[in-house]
Amino acid sequence: MGSWILDQIMAIYYPVLAAIGIPVNLLTILVLSRGECGLSKCITRYLVGMSMADLLVIITDVLLRTVFVMYFPRSFLNITPVCSTAFVLTFAATLISVWFTVAFTLDRFLAICYQNVKAKYCTERTATIIMGIVTVFSCLISVPWYFTIDPEYNMDNISWGCVFKQAFLTLTSWASFELLTYSLMAWFPFFLLLLLNSLTARHILMSGRVRRGLRGRNTGDNDTEMENRRKSVVLLFCISGSFLLLWSTEVIYVLAVRVFGTPYVKGSAFESVALMLQALSTCTNTAIYVLTQNKFREQMKSAVRYPIYIIVKMLVSKKHRNIESRCRRRPFGPSNQHRYSLRSWLIIHISNQ
Repeated sequence: MGSWILDQIMAIYYPVLAAIGIPVNLLTILVLSRGECGLSKCITRYLVGMSMADLLVIITDVLLRTVFVMYFPRSFLNITPVCSTAFVLTFAATLISVWFTVAFTLDRFLAICYQNVKAKYCTERTATIIMGIVTVFSCLISVPWYFTIDPEYNMDNISWGCVFKQAFLTLTSWASFELLTYSLMAWFPFFLLLLLNSLTARHILMSGRVRRGLRGRNTGDNDTEMENRRKSVVLLFCISGSFLLLWSTEVIYVLAVRVFGTPYVKGSAFESVALMLQALSTCTNTAIYVLTQNKFREQMKSAVRYPIYIIVKMLVSKKHRNIESRCRRRPFGPSNQHRYSLRSWLIIHISNQ
C-alpha cells in the first residue's frame, strides 16, 4: 500500500517538477544574463552557470530518465544504449551543478575573508576558467557509468531497460568507483560547504564586532559596505543551505548502503525520497534569488509581464484594425459637409462610445 502511494506521488511529482523547473531556469538564465540585477559580473557568471547546470539535470534526470520512461516505457529512450547514455549525462550534469555551487561558495569565501586575493581570483575570467575545468572533469569521470548497466530484458533482439550489472554490486573495484563518484558528488562537497560557510560566518561575526567598535556610538549612519556584504552572505548561505538540506538524505542513504552494508533495494522508499529531494534542489535557487535579491525580483516581474504586454498589445491592435476596416465600408456621416480623416473619425467615434 505504501509503495503504491509513493508511486502515485512520484507520477505527479516529477512531471510537475519538469514543467516548473525548465521554464523557471530558462527565465533565470535570461534575467541574470542581462546583468541588471545589481550583482558583480563574477557572481552573475556563477549564478548563470548554476542555472544552466540545474536545467541540464532537469532535462537529463527528471525528464529523460524519469518522466519519459515512466509514461512511455516502450519509447526509444528505454532502449538500453540510450538509457545508459542518459545515465552518464545525468551524473555529469549533477556533478557540474554540485561543483558550480562549491566554486561559487569558495569565491564568496575568498571575497569576504581574504580581501587581498579578491581582485585576482574573484573575476569573471577566473569564474569562466573554473567552470570550464569543472565541466570537462565531470564529463570524463562520468563515462565509466555507461559500463555499469545491463539490459533489463530483450525483445525482438533489442535490449530494453537499465539495471545495474551484478558485478557492479559485488566487485570491490566498482564499489570503490561508486564511492569515489559519490564522494565527489555529495560527501566531499557537503562537508566542504559546511566548512566554508562556517568559516565565512565566523569571519563576518568577528569583523562585524570590530567594525561596530570602530564606528563607536554613531549607529545612526547607514553602513553601506556591511549592508552589501549582508546581502551577499544571505544569498550564499541560502544557496549552500538549500544544497545541504536537500542532499543530506542522499548522502545518508549511500553511506548506509556502501559503508555500513545495508542491503540495496532498488526503488525503496528511502531511496525514492532521497532522489526526489535531490531533484528538487534544481529548482530552489530561483526561489532564493527572488526572496533575497530585490533587483532580480523586479527583473523577473518585468520578464513575466513583457509577453503579456505584447499579447494584449496585439489583441488591441487587431481590434482597432477591425474597427477601421468596418468604418471604411460605410460613410462617415449623414452629409458631406464635415469631412473628417479616417483616423480623426475613429478617435471621435471611440470617445463617444
